[in-house]
Amino acid sequence: MENLLTPVDADEVRAWVQRVAGAPIASDDGARVDELRELETLKAAIEARQARIAVDFDASQRALAAERGVPAARQGRGIAEQIALARRISPHRGRVLLGAAKSIHAEMPHTARAWREGRITEWRALTLGRETACLTREDRGTVDAELARDAEALEAKSDRQVEGEARVLAARLDAASVVERRRRAEAERCVTIRPAPDSMVYLTALLPIARGVAVYAALRRAADTAVGTGVATNRGQVMADTLATRVLGQIDSDTSAPGGKPVVPVTINLVMSARTLLDRSDDPAEIAGFGPIPASLARQLVADALDAKTRVWLRRLYAEPLSGRLIAMDSERRLFPRQLGDFLQLRDRFCRNPWCNSLIRHNDHAQPAEAGGDTSADNGQGLCEQCNHAKQAAGWHTRVVDRPGRTHTVEITTPTGHTYRSQAPPAPGTGLQVRVDLRFAA
Repeated sequence: MENLLTPVDADEVRAWVQRVAGAPIASDDGARVDELRELETLKAAIEARQARIAVDFDASQRALAAERGVPAARQGRGIAEQIALARRISPHRGRVLLGAAKSIHAEMPHTARAWREGRITEWRALTLGRETACLTREDRGTVDAELARDAEALEAKSDRQVEGEARVLAARLDAASVVERRRRAEAERCVTIRPAPDSMVYLTALLPIARGVAVYAALRRAADTAVGTGVATNRGQVMADTLATRVLGQIDSDTSAPGGKPVVPVTINLVMSARTLLDRSDDPAEIAGFGPIPASLARQLVADALDAKTRVWLRRLYAEPLSGRLIAMDSERRLFPRQLGDFLQLRDRFCRNPWCNSLIRHNDHAQPAEAGGDTSADNGQGLCEQCNHAKQAAGWHTRVVDRPGRTHTVEITTPTGHTYRSQAPPAPGTGLQVRVDLRFAA
């Protein structure tokens, strides 16, 4: 019992990891199921402890910032990013988890206890925190007591049940706050895109419920008509093609074919090896801001642009033959500062902060200009806006390190003295690289 009251040492945790990683699997199926269950409980308890550590770390870092005279509005800068680096997750995820952990541990003691005991998962705890975020501290405590006082009953419910019951209680306790929350949510409607497997993308629209259901119903009706008349057999394909047609205004005449060519103005930036472009290699290409695509698809995109008699711009990129490190780019179309920014975004592709992968918004000096850092490809890196702001907090240091045989590498040191390395991805394929700017136009 005494050991349970002492702090857990990092070396002790490492020993747990080695034990779990190296122990043989039980030969009895019953024992396997028992271990699965207990490991799930342990995982939830570990996530709860991570949340508690994050809350204490946040309080300590804010206190240190206050002692240094940092304005209150900036005392939290860089804290969530340090947590994200330690947990190997994106900075955005780090901010979400920290905010939820602070509110749950401060205002929802029953939920926090059930989480610490491993009875509910991190997702279940975050759901309760999210669905009560609009309530006052007192009302939030009421929902917490109603749903989480009986930890065993809470454990037995599904995520959907917990989410639904929390919404009902929140609406009953403070209907006005729920309405205001809905109004704010509607103001945040948006459309996003993210990569999907097999050179596809997820195009997601966040809409008010009535409008979203109406859009889906309209697409479904179009699909039902096409299937009912024998024009098509796959409702999902017809819905996707109908959406693209109605948004773009016009699609290639064969709307049943996947990947119909857009004929409205849109620019696609490809990076590929010259051998891939000339059909002498099947090395994958890259679409800027998206990721790798098969060589055949890259060549098809170039051919489609040429067939449509639209503009195609080629720019040579120079890479080291062994490491694939991009080192230069030529262009007669850009002034040097703009060209250098283009080069950084082509080389880094996504935010260089480890595990972030957000789109690049800022071309940043690894060593700050005021500290003598030069404006060059070697001292430059592409960052998202949030990561760039985080590294400006006190105690953060970045520097370029020379690692022979490796691509461009930046070493990040956080205020606690922990270091992380960020490495630019290698160029797709081998040899001379080519950036192809394709502009499809009507």
